[in-house]
Amino acid sequence: MAEQHKTKKPPPPHVLLFPFPSQGHINPLIQFAKRLQSKGVKTTLVTTIFTSNSILSNHSHTTIPIESISDGFDHGGSAAAGSSEIYLESFREVGSKSLADLIRKLQSGGTTINAIVYDSFMSWSLDVAMEFGIDGGAFLTQACAVNNIYYHVYKGMLSIPPPDSSRVSVPGLPELEYWETPSFVHNPGPYPTWSHIVFNQFSNFHQTRWVFSNTFYKLEQQVIEWMKTLWPLRVVGPTIPSMYLDRRLEDDNDYGFNLIKPNHSECMEWLNDKPKGSVVYVAFGSYGELGPEQMEEVAWGLNDSELNFLWVVRASEEEKLPKGFMDRKSEKGLVVAWCRQLEVLSHESVGCFVTHCGFNSTLEAISLGVPVIAMPQWTDQITNAKCLEDIWGVGIRVKRDEKGIVRRVNLVSCIEAIMEGEQGVVARRNAKKWRDLTIEAVAEGGSSDKDIDAFVSDLNHSH
Repeated sequence: MAEQHKTKKPPPPHVLLFPFPSQGHINPLIQFAKRLQSKGVKTTLVTTIFTSNSILSNHSHTTIPIESISDGFDHGGSAAAGSSEIYLESFREVGSKSLADLIRKLQSGGTTINAIVYDSFMSWSLDVAMEFGIDGGAFLTQACAVNNIYYHVYKGMLSIPPPDSSRVSVPGLPELEYWETPSFVHNPGPYPTWSHIVFNQFSNFHQTRWVFSNTFYKLEQQVIEWMKTLWPLRVVGPTIPSMYLDRRLEDDNDYGFNLIKPNHSECMEWLNDKPKGSVVYVAFGSYGELGPEQMEEVAWGLNDSELNFLWVVRASEEEKLPKGFMDRKSEKGLVVAWCRQLEVLSHESVGCFVTHCGFNSTLEAISLGVPVIAMPQWTDQITNAKCLEDIWGVGIRVKRDEKGIVRRVNLVSCIEAIMEGEQGVVARRNAKKWRDLTIEAVAEGGSSDKDIDAFVSDLNHSH
């Protein structure tokens, strides 16, 4: 019996992963969890009660257990709070106590927790982890370029807003016009609570054991090298289902957690009937909201392009569509409330992607080699658009007028340039190059794979 006890295999290390409770923040950590599981790490996803109850798809195939905590709005989530200020403060106060209660419950039941990887927007999570002597790792869901700018604001090295005439210079990036910085930097007034969160996410980074980033080394090499002088940075992206990249994880063809029901079969049947490279795919993310005037310009711009288009318009946005538009789009256009974006982007009929440039959509376009027309709205999207056009060379930014509106003629011009012009040829060539580099990064022995292995090694040694 003693000999059996000596040879008993120790349990695997166990990591709690705690994303901010929105689709765009949950997906990257879900994929990170899958990569960790493939390397023998036990993972548990922690989310809010409302989010857990809102998941639509059958996520059992992901084999990631879910534990729920309260954010103070268990029956309505952030929408029930009335404002982002009220919600975020409640999430910090109630969430801190509820997360601590969850840790006590797990530990009292004999579950060991070796690390908590938390969304960097919730810096208070590290304080909770440290109360229990658990190592914490901050997970950056936005580009290193963007977080580099935020850090310079946090340290007082960059004023907000910058003077209108100034050019912004930070390590690892070309000079930016002031308006090419994230909206929280050049126009912080409308969202003071969010501005506080993105700037102060670095306040306790000196106490983290790891800082993770959902990017890959060659995409942001100079910025990453600079950031590694500050923190123990692990670059683990792009966190996209394996079947679209290296195909090492069996059946990993979807994120597995949907908060909005996709019109999947309708999209695929429609795309299957369209010629190769003929479709303009348009989507502005799970949060993007266009004003009625902007919605009208996009609608008639797509109509005037006379090309096939697939446009995602969430149910809450449908009423902004101009009268008569749905009657005139005919067989050339399909408008759906939601879709499985990876399957759409990887479909051979898709020729370009009109995007808000959220970082998940940015990485998905790059990873699947699809050229983009960048139409950013707010937050990090403006800087991502700059990178897509001027640094990574995979698309063009559409110009706005003095009212900040993208007019239909400008949209049509960009669509023609990407779908039919020389700019499109260059963008497609660069997009293919980046696709090859993303696969290289996550493949066995690639830069991102090595950083995940280093994290697993840390866990095993401390375990």
